[in-house]
Parts: sequence; C-alpha cells; structure tokens
Amino acid sequence: MNPTLTALPDAIDHELLGRLRVPTYDDVLAAAQRIAPYVRHTPLLRSPRLDALAGGPVWLKPENLQITGSFKARGAFNALLNLDADARERGVVAYSTGNHGQAIAWAAHTLDIPATIVMPVDAPRNKVEKAERHGARVVRYDRTRESREEIGMRLLAETGATLVPPGDHPDVLAAQGTLAVEALRDLPAEALANLGLFATPCGGGGMIAGCSLAVRALAPQARLVAAEPAGFDDTVRSLASGKREQNAPDARTLCDALQAATPAELPYAINGRCLAGAVAVSDAEVGAAIRYALEELRLVVEPGGAVVLAALLAGRIDTHGRDSVVVLSGGNIDLPLLARLAQPQ
Repeated sequence: MNPTLTALPDAIDHELLGRLRVPTYDDVLAAAQRIAPYVRHTPLLRSPRLDALAGGPVWLKPENLQITGSFKARGAFNALLNLDADARERGVVAYSTGNHGQAIAWAAHTLDIPATIVMPVDAPRNKVEKAERHGARVVRYDRTRESREEIGMRLLAETGATLVPPGDHPDVLAAQGTLAVEALRDLPAEALANLGLFATPCGGGGMIAGCSLAVRALAPQARLVAAEPAGFDDTVRSLASGKREQNAPDARTLCDALQAATPAELPYAINGRCLAGAVAVSDAEVGAAIRYALEELRLVVEPGGAVVLAALLAGRIDTHGRDSVVVLSGGNIDLPLLARLAQPQ
C-alpha cells in the first residue's frame, strides 16, 4: 500500500485517446438535463468536527442518498435513455459487483427495458436481491475462475441486447460527472474559488473520470484525487507506471464495489492525464470511516463509498487548508456487515 499521493506521470497514452470516444463537458451537461427527472439531486453536507480534523472546509456529496443508494443511477439512466426504440426492445446486459447492476435493473424497470445482470457469486446479498426485485435476470459467476466480460459477450450473442458496462461507456461516464456539476454549482462562490481538492472513490475509475470533466471546466485549480482499497490500488500503481496495472487475482477487500481487476480503458484515458494523484486505504481505515459516518454524520455508507473519508481521516489526503469536495459514493451495505463494523474497535 502506498500511503502518499502518486504524482501524475509524463507519459500519456495518446494512441488510446485517439481510438476512444472520450466524452466532453458538454456531454456531462447534456446528461444532467436528460437524467434530471429520474435521479436525486443530492445535497452538500458539512461537519464542523470533520472540518477541524481535515484542517479546512469539507463539503460532503452523499451519493449514498441517491436513488438505488449509489451514484451509479446517473450513468445507468443516461445510457438507457440514449438507446433507440429497437435497442430498448432487445434489452440490455450489464456486469457488476452490485451497484451498477442494481442501477441498471432499476433504470430498465422504470423505462420498461429487459435487463440481464452478470454478478459475482460473492456479491453482497442485498445488492443481488434488489436487482432481482427490480425485475432483472441475474446471472452469477465465480470471479476467481470466470470472466464477466466473456459471459457478457455470450449473453449479447444470444439475445441481441446492448452491453452497458460500468466504466467503458461514454454515456455512463459523462453522467457520473453530473454529481460534480451539482456539487460545484451548489458551493458558495467563495468556496468554489477556494476549492483545492475534489476526491472520489475509485474502482474502474469512471466516477472520477466523469467528474474531472466538470471540475476542469468549473474549478480548474482543484486537485483531482482518487481513493482505492489496499489490494485494489490499480489506479495508484497505474499513475505511477504510466500504464494500466492489474490487481492480484487473490486480492480481497471489504470494498466489494471497488474490486476492479484493472482501470477501465476509457476512464484511464482521462484519469491518466487529469488526476493529481491516488491513495490507498486499509480495510481497518475503511471500517473506522464507516463508524465515523454513523456516529458523527448520521449517514450509512458502504465500504467502497467510504474510502475517501477513510483517507481523509487517516491523514492520507492533505486539504492544505482549502475547501474540499469529498464524495460518499454509496450506502448499499449488508446489515450484518454494518452491525459488525459499527462495534467499537
């Protein structure tokens, strides 16, 4: 685990950028208008104690309060709303550790689109049940022996459906940036001018990539920082090496939502040139952040949603005394796990 910020490498994969359709800030604005009737405009929250601990004003963006309990609802609705009538009739396929699949299931149910979700056998039960409750077909797989991408491709061939991946999709990525547009527009003018940090959890990298499009347009002086769980610190290592790094197949973490094998290709094309750095946190630090959110903020945050808060509380991210926006990306935690983590350590 690397406890320090990783500097942005000089090497950027321009060839990769050239062959991908990379969304723009205009795409983020279009997504914001498109999905507005379907998602929740989450507020900004403050805690005097957290400000004191961080050494500067911290503005929390609680996407755990979002429809379906995570920011993933944004990308899911934008991608499905952009499908034509024929594609909607054939349906969609998504692969997900939980939150993206649940969001696709809900968006598909709302828009009357058939949906199949490929989820690992160790996905949290509550996330699987909610996807099924929304009417989606769930196909399970063993992430240690099987490829979700290969399963998804097979399902596409069988059904003629459209694949909506969690990160490598320009419509999904652009819509994830809408949370940054909301946050930055909601900041007081003096806080926006003084904004020094915008930080989000990171799995495949789609959220921080989408948010970077908005942050660079509205607050270009702010550092963009990603936080990951130890063992799944592929963005930390990728920024250091200048290429997409893999995580160990046997890696484990409480943060089920952030268990990407490697940075997603499209997000990394943006993150490789936009992020100021990335940090990794331990499961113990994540557990402490979940307890802090319960006790001090009165918020239920899942492990993957709490990694930036964990990094802030552990001193792995420095605010330099300036205003910061910190994203709490989800709140879909199994109750038995929440009960265990809530116990004093």
